[in-house]
Amino acid sequence: MKPATKLASFPFFRPSEKTEKLPVGGVLKRTFDVIGATAGLILLSPLFLLVALLVKFSDGGSVFYGHRRIGRDGNPFFCMKFRTMVRDGDAVLLAHFAANPEARAEWQATRKLQKDPRVTNVGAVLRKLSLDELPQLVNVLRGEMSLVGPRPVVKDEIDLYGTAAVYYFKSRPGLTGVWQISGRNDVSYDDRIAFDRHYVENWSFQKDILIILKTIPAVCASRGSY
Repeated sequence: MKPATKLASFPFFRPSEKTEKLPVGGVLKRTFDVIGATAGLILLSPLFLLVALLVKFSDGGSVFYGHRRIGRDGNPFFCMKFRTMVRDGDAVLLAHFAANPEARAEWQATRKLQKDPRVTNVGAVLRKLSLDELPQLVNVLRGEMSLVGPRPVVKDEIDLYGTAAVYYFKSRPGLTGVWQISGRNDVSYDDRIAFDRHYVENWSFQKDILIILKTIPAVCASRGSY
C-alpha cells in the first residue's frame, strides 16, 4: 500500500490549486506507454537477465533497488533500478562528506557526485550506459512513470522547483526526457527545471517520439552520465 502524501504537504501549494484530471498526454500517452513498456520488457529480457547476474555476482547483494521518488500529484512511489551501489551506501556517503566538504557542496547543488564512493565497479558501467534504469519499465506499466517525462525527483528536490513544481506534478516522471538528451549531469539544476516546465507546457506526441529517438545516441555518447 502506498504511503499517503498530499499536495498540501508541499509549502508552495494552496488548497485551491489542483492539477489536471488526466496527466499530460492523457489516454494517447498512456496507451503508448503500456505498449512500449510491454514490448521493451519482452525484447530486452535477455539483457535484463545478463545485468541481473552481473549485479548479483559482483558482491552477492540484491539485484534491484527501489528508491522513493515523488510522482504525479505529489504521490510517492518506489522508482526501480538495478542496484549500482554498495549495500551500506548511506554510511559510506556520510563518511565521504565528513572527509570531503567540497563533495557535500557538490551534492547540495546537483544531488549528484562525479566521484561517488558508493558506486560499485559494475554499477559504474551500468550508469554510464543507463542500463540501471531499465527496471523502470515496470514503473511505467504500473502507471507510476511514463516513457517520456520529467526526471523523477526525491521530496527534497521538489523544494528546488518552487512554484514550477506545479508543472512537474502535471506529468508522470519519465524513463527519459529532455534532460537526458540535453547533457544530463552537465546541465544546471535551474536548466533542468526549465526543461520540465517547457516539456509540460508544450507537450505533443510527436515530441515524445523525437525524444525517444534522440535518447539512443545520447546514451551511446554517455555525455553527462555518472
